[in-house]
Amino acid sequence: MSRTGQELSAAAEARLRAAGVAGAAGDSQILFLHALSKAHGRPVPRHALREHLAKAVSPEVAEIYATMIAAREARQPVSQITGRRAFWKHDFRVTQDTLDPRPETELLVELALSEPFDSVLDLGTGTGAILISLLAERPAARGVGVDLSPAALDVARSNAQMIGVEACFLASDWFASVDGLFELIVSNPPYIALAEMPDLAPEVRDWEPRLALTDEGDGLAAYRALCGGAPAHLKPQGRLMVEIGPTQGADVSKLMLDAGLIEVTVRQDLDGRDRVVSGRKPVPQST
Repeated sequence: MSRTGQELSAAAEARLRAAGVAGAAGDSQILFLHALSKAHGRPVPRHALREHLAKAVSPEVAEIYATMIAAREARQPVSQITGRRAFWKHDFRVTQDTLDPRPETELLVELALSEPFDSVLDLGTGTGAILISLLAERPAARGVGVDLSPAALDVARSNAQMIGVEACFLASDWFASVDGLFELIVSNPPYIALAEMPDLAPEVRDWEPRLALTDEGDGLAAYRALCGGAPAHLKPQGRLMVEIGPTQGADVSKLMLDAGLIEVTVRQDLDGRDRVVSGRKPVPQST
């Protein structure tokens, strides 16, 4: 006898809770909705969830759902299972080759959009979420996204095409293959220190690309490269804006000041944690 969606979802919730998954109830329902959508070949709206939970579930949906719950039980992130993550104003494709776009990174986008810019460089672009969100708001701007991972660049290109944004994506070790000057440089680089890696949630530590998480050192190597190279690639009065870990504000601010940037500021996220450091290239003094 077929089980109802509610029965399947309740059993899945219990499995996820036993596996230590935070938000097991929400995840079980999100994945049930995704299983329905996959089986039906079209998105099932969230407002229809209650109706489907009350119905008997087809063997096809039950099989798809079981596979998804097993993956989540193994602590694979929901976004990787569904292949999508909402960020800023769009849904982005995500894979195991990319860092999962996080809500706190939206502060970087918000602050970047507080001033006009005609060109933007995103270093370590990953899914392209930051760059694409910025260009969608400033369609006349020129945008370049850089990453070391060819697989991540493929994801970023597909996201740009899906959202309808024109951007250039290239493989580069930070600034190594970058030409030209930009009014805005942004980055959410790997900032987790090697010693902090064991304490990360399994969803992050075991499933997201290590290259995007840590520099295998003190967590500041990327900022040394970014701050050291930014002045040569910024127009006068151009801005460098980076996301940081909550304890890195003072260190990254010093790196920017040592690189000759001015108006260096640290901004906090909604939880009151240091999240974004920004600096500006000064206008050359006339002689």
